[in-house]
Amino acid sequence: MIKIIGGKFKKTNLETIPNFTRATSAQKRESIFSIIDSISLKIKHNFYNGKIFLDLFAGTGAMGLEAISRGAEKAIFYENNSEVINILKKNCYKLCNKNQYEIIEEDILESEFNINFDNINIIYIDPPYGKYKLNEILFKLSKKIIDSKTIVVLETSKNEYLEINKEYKIINSKIYGKTKLNFINLS
Repeated sequence: MIKIIGGKFKKTNLETIPNFTRATSAQKRESIFSIIDSISLKIKHNFYNGKIFLDLFAGTGAMGLEAISRGAEKAIFYENNSEVINILKKNCYKLCNKNQYEIIEEDILESEFNINFDNINIIYIDPPYGKYKLNEILFKLSKKIIDSKTIVVLETSKNEYLEINKEYKIINSKIYGKTKLNFINLS
């Protein structure tokens, strides 16, 4: 069982599919949001109030729902596995109003990201390790109108080589066990 770890829904249980998705652990989620909060203080920018969290490879939705619990106005979830989408919908129904989330059933590599990027401030990308070319996804995102303050969080295997497009720069990077968290934004 996964629990929301911060904000107004703290300690709320989320449904999962055991051994089917690799959920981001509570420790990593706490680290991600602590780093985002630290960046927020440095640049004097609120990443939650009136903002949207884009959760690619959403799985059960733990990251986007954590963002909503911490004050994000909305989360947009991309997921293409129908069994996982059923769990994601249950978790959203449990915590959100209809206007606080959107589930897009598309394969990320096929997606043109035909969504409004105006208020998206955090983009979270956590694909199955080593399966996708992340620079292709980043390139597609860079062609959209994303704010220079938008933070992209990439979760990869610590052994995975990360090639990022010249449009981006790494602003923070942390290793947790087998995982590497990369925080980037537009140059």
